[in-house]
Amino acid sequence: MRRAPRAVGLTAISTLATLERTGPRRVTDLAGVQGVSQPSMTSLVTGLERAGYVERRDDPTDKRAALVALTDAGTDTLRERRRLGTASVAELVDQLSPDDRASLEAALPALRRLRELDEEQRERA
Repeated sequence: MRRAPRAVGLTAISTLATLERTGPRRVTDLAGVQGVSQPSMTSLVTGLERAGYVERRDDPTDKRAALVALTDAGTDTLRERRRLGTASVAELVDQLSPDDRASLEAALPALRRLRELDEEQRERA
């Protein structure tokens, strides 16, 4: 995946994925989840907004604040990055020996559990 051309960086993709998973959020919430400063996230969101991947909406619970929401273009970008990542990993897996592929397959339940734990941790953040 790291070899694929990137019009959007990994932090931006991670931010889009967070919005896809959790729905619209405040910039400060996104900064906390992504582990970056609020000014850095503001800058990132501004760039994503200019690219058409996110939009700002009024927060219905606080008229002084805005929520960042994923757009259709943002969803399409996520899908394409995932497709490219899957294709890249599949190419590499095809180069493994049968024993190595069997080892990867045996590890899948533990990897799935790690993903679940990560998602649970992110939701609490």
